[in-house]
Amino acid sequence: MFSQKFPHPSTRFVQFPVVLTQPILSMFSSIVKQTNVKDYTEVKHSHSLVEPSSQAIHGKNSQSPRAISPIQSCISPWLTPIAYPLLRHGVVPTFFGDIKITGQENIPLRGPVILAPTHRSRWDSLILPYATGRHVTGRDLRFMVTADEMNGLQGWFIRQLGGFPINPRQPAIASLRLGMEILRKQEMMVIFPEGAIFRDRHIHPLRPGLSRLAIQAETSNPSLGVKIVPIDLHYCDPIPSWGTDVQIKIGHPLCVRDYCLPHTSLKARAKNLTVSLTQALEDLL
Repeated sequence: MFSQKFPHPSTRFVQFPVVLTQPILSMFSSIVKQTNVKDYTEVKHSHSLVEPSSQAIHGKNSQSPRAISPIQSCISPWLTPIAYPLLRHGVVPTFFGDIKITGQENIPLRGPVILAPTHRSRWDSLILPYATGRHVTGRDLRFMVTADEMNGLQGWFIRQLGGFPINPRQPAIASLRLGMEILRKQEMMVIFPEGAIFRDRHIHPLRPGLSRLAIQAETSNPSLGVKIVPIDLHYCDPIPSWGTDVQIKIGHPLCVRDYCLPHTSLKARAKNLTVSLTQALEDLL
């Protein structure tokens, strides 16, 4: 188990050049403001993934290939090494109190992985890299982010750190294909299966999009070995504030190959995987 308690407030921010930390701090400020306003209710369609069809993912769609623009997203070789230390030694320990992490040994260090955490706050997108990112696994996270959050400087920053947009109401084929490509490249991706922020300690019905995407990736390449890692995020205060304690529980991974049974439909496979993922998340509560 990993537990840290940091003095509050901290002065670590001054160790980084202002010109480099300002965009990160702007995002930090944005999250604080959104926490104060939007986290009082469930945030619908946040970080959600709707059910992609096999036709959409593999290009069997009425849209012509020329109409599908590629998604611009990457892991910046110069920005990421700055952002992660600032996140780990500055933003997260400064804002939060005691941070307890269990189950880090359950995170695969190689191969395609989907992290499937509960969604309890907009802070989740900072807590997850802190608990599972490059300093723990040597791997960077690729987030599916709602298109509304990809505007302006914040959007540029998210893209440079590996995030990419999806419109939960009308997902673009390019976003779904990029998700498939990330898994084919043996990377680690984050999808919030509940599809919205919930303030309670219950597991809410999971949307089938995550399971369908994972099944599609695995069946397109049976030797791929996609794994899904359930994660429970819990804040001692329903709406995180300065000094809030955090618990992160990481469960055993689910092997997607086990759900790709012959003579079963994509819908049936995804349903069985979703049931197992729901149970795995409930076991972490």
